[in-house]
Amino acid sequence: QVQLVESGGGLVQAGGSLRLSCAASGRTFSGYYMGWFRQAPGKEREFVAAVSWSVGSTYYTDSVKGRFTISRVYAKNTVYLQMNSLKPEDTAVYYCAAARGARYSPHEYDYWGQGTQVTVSS
Repeated sequence: QVQLVESGGGLVQAGGSLRLSCAASGRTFSGYYMGWFRQAPGKEREFVAAVSWSVGSTYYTDSVKGRFTISRVYAKNTVYLQMNSLKPEDTAVYYCAAARGARYSPHEYDYWGQGTQVTVSS
């Protein structure tokens, strides 16, 4: 049974930093993309970043480029999202997800975590 468990969310002031973690278990993720998505109240779930588990290639939505960094650690089977220079518009529930062959569309992701709240105050 695949499980993705996020942690690391919280309340931070604008300009601050948070690091989200996603602990993955239940299968090998070779060939998968591990993604972070977010959903603010009243808005659709949107792509934030993704990393190729095998190759390590990274992808970002334009609004977080230069501020967020996605990475994975094999030994811990964990994916991280380092978020710096946070803005109030980054406030959302952040979800970790896994997909085989997809990068950007949430509809193509097979496995999802429960989400972790990130709130950025102005």
